[in-house]
Parts: sequence; structure tokens; C-alpha cells
Amino acid sequence: MEKIILEEKQGNPTFKVSLKNNSKKLYIESYGCQMNFSDSEIVASILDKNGYNTTRNLEESDLILLNTCSIREKAEFTVRNRLKSFKKLKKQNPKLIVGVLGCMAERMKESLLEEEKLVDLVVGPDAYRDLPSLLENVEGGQKSVNVLLSREETYADISPVRLDSKGISGFISIMRGCDNMCSFCVVPFTRGRERSRSPLTIVAEAKDLYQKGYKEVILLGQNVDSYRWNTNKKEEVIDHNIPTTNFSELLEKVALVANDLRVRFSTSHPKDMTDDVVHVMKKYRNICNYIHLPVQSGSSKILQKMNRGYSKEWYLKRIKSIREIIPDCAISTDIITGFCDESDEDFQETLDLMKKVEFNFCYMFFYSERPKTLAERKYKDNVPLEIKKSRLQKVIDLQKEHSLKSNESSVGKIMEVLVEGPSKKSALEYCGRNDENYKVVFPKEDSKEGDYVNVLIERFTSATLIGKII
Repeated sequence: MEKIILEEKQGNPTFKVSLKNNSKKLYIESYGCQMNFSDSEIVASILDKNGYNTTRNLEESDLILLNTCSIREKAEFTVRNRLKSFKKLKKQNPKLIVGVLGCMAERMKESLLEEEKLVDLVVGPDAYRDLPSLLENVEGGQKSVNVLLSREETYADISPVRLDSKGISGFISIMRGCDNMCSFCVVPFTRGRERSRSPLTIVAEAKDLYQKGYKEVILLGQNVDSYRWNTNKKEEVIDHNIPTTNFSELLEKVALVANDLRVRFSTSHPKDMTDDVVHVMKKYRNICNYIHLPVQSGSSKILQKMNRGYSKEWYLKRIKSIREIIPDCAISTDIITGFCDESDEDFQETLDLMKKVEFNFCYMFFYSERPKTLAERKYKDNVPLEIKKSRLQKVIDLQKEHSLKSNESSVGKIMEVLVEGPSKKSALEYCGRNDENYKVVFPKEDSKEGDYVNVLIERFTSATLIGKII
């Protein structure tokens, strides 16, 4: 029997028809990287087939899941406080199940399950298929946990339930895990080793999204440049009966799905990104001129301690090559201040690199030591917090200068913008992003969500371009 169910995310409701008689309600929140949001859609799909509809109403939920991030201490603190806020709901509804998914799961399972008794269920990123049986255990009165990592799991056969109800931009996970072992990073320990999905399933997912009206796909991986299908790390063919595919070839296959389907990707790694990728970007108009290329530090000494696999000089050569091939390509980065043994001279090297590159956008943090990482075992977290924060503020101030300069250069230009939704400040305005990932705000006029519109840029802030449709 058909019934209408409510599905929404981040305050954006929509109605859809379901042919299943799902009677239970799933409330899911995602924290951290885009990969976590993509994983939440996989989880929603698995549970949809096992009697759960998604809801954004906490009070009516039978199951609350938090998909967590462990990359920084602040993220874990936020999740822990959120879990504590559910205690009142648990008292009101003793049958309510609360669970933690994702990167915090393996590291904090004992604390969450036994010491603080905040959750009933803990599930790691490679164990989502096991959720139905784990929930049965919880309903039978047992705490449940599965945080085993896999060398094969990619969820390639699962069609995600798209929690973004706007139906404009969709995530496609092309690979899972990471082999880089950066000394500051916990991801290899929480998401396991690197493995890639079949390009056939990726292209099929992109086609499905396009046929459903999506205007943009975002290819996701911890390091998309190391995507490889049917070849090993030495680029040796594994099975000569199957075509090989690297990331530049995959990018081209997805771009060919439809010339009006925008293609983005994240995240690239400086040591692995090749000119082949940039040439494919230049070849296809629907591949956005935007690359997120995390540098982390401008000091070659610190980069070596971070085990990043490149020097400052290598990174600058990568930037030079990108801009020679695509002069107007927007480039963003990540920067960490106050890593172990970072001196004033090392920090000045970071500021120097920023001045040389003038990034369009930057994600900036001070170093937060994470358990189980190489840095925690091998190095001393010896930069005082006040110095970390002081250096971070200098990075923020310099990036603000560069962002303002970049945005000022956009005034008078006409940009094609994909309309994403209403502006936060005015119901009379829309916001969207252009090819280079700039946020653009403009009066709605006759446009609607999902349209491509040409916007004349008239003014700007440090974070936003403002204009009008022409």
C-alpha cells in the first residue's frame, strides 16, 4: 500500500512516495567530511530495506544514529555532548535506540558503551551491512558493536537513499580508506586500507543521478588521485581480461555521462595528482575548475615529519603546473598550525607559501594530537596552545586578504551559477556556486532551484560574491 513519508535534511523537507510499509523512524546526523554524509546515505538505504524511514523529528524517532568524525578533538567533544542530550529522550521512550557510526566508533567503543553508557550501538565504517542484525541484538537487550575494518568493502552495489532532498548535488564515493599514513591523521586507523570501486558502478550511479534530475555529482575519496581499478601500486595489471582505469580516466568517463552534469571531486593529494587529471579538467567544460589540494604546512621539515611525501618546492611546482594548464583554476587548501616542533621559522615558511600561491579558499586549524597516530607515538606535542592559536589567527588574517583580493577581481564578470537554494539572509534571494566553487548570492527573479543562471557580479564580501541575473 502506498503511503507518503517525510524525508528531510538540515531543515529542508520534501515528500516522496514509498511502496514499503516501513513503520520505524530513523533520525541520522552526520559530522565531519563529505565522506561521512555520503556514508549516511548508504546507511539510510540499508535500513530503508529493513523497515526504517528517515525523519528529522527527534521526538518521533525509534533509532538515532550519529555518523561521527574523529579527525579533531573538537569534533569528538561535540558528538559526546550531543549524545548526552539524548538521555532525556531515552527516559521518555525506553525503546529508543541510540548508536554511533563512523570514525569515532572503533576508538571510543568501550567509553561510549560501558563507561558512560551513552549508546546502545557502535558501528564502524565498514560494518554498515551488519546494522540490521546488530539492531536485532539491541532490541533483544544486548549492546552491539562491530568495528571490524575490511580490505574489500566499497558498498558499490548499494543505491544510496539521497538525504539531500533538493535533488541538485549528489555524492558518489569512488573509493574507501587511505594508505598515506600521514603522521597526524587517524583516518587509516578508522577507515582502513585503500580500495577502489569499479568504474562501471560509479558511472552507473552518475547516470542514475542525472536521470533523476541531479545537476551535479561530487566524486569522493580520501585521496582520489590514487584511485586505480585493476592495477596495483606499481601500476601492474591484475587481470588482463579487464580494462584498467586511473583517476583521470574515471573523471573523463563521468564527464561523458552528460555535458550539462557538473562534475566535482575531492580530495586530491599533492604527491599523487598528475597533469593528466588537469588536462581532462581542461578538456571537459562540465568538470569544474576547482581543486582542493591540501598542503598542511609550508615548511619542508614539518612536511617530512607529517609524512606527506612532498616538499614545499614540490608543492609549488604542482601549483605552477595546474595554473599553466588552467590559468583560472581555483585552488583551496588545508593548513595546520603548531604541529610538533614547528618553529617560528617553519611557520614563516607557511606564510611565505600562502603569499606565493594566494589560495582562493583555505580550511585552517591548529594541531590537535589524535590517539593511535604516528605523531602521538613518535613526536612530542610541544607547541604551546596559545602559540598554535596565535599562528592560526595569522593564517586566517592572511587568507582573508587573499580571499578579498580574489573576490574583488570577480566584480564585473558574468558567471554561470547553479542555483542551490534560498540565501540564509533573505527569502527574496537565492545562493549557488559557480564553476570555481565561489558562493554567489543574487535576487531570485524567475529562476528556481536547480537552474543554471548567468550572474553579473557587482560586489563582494570575504566569503561571498553578490550580483544579479542577466
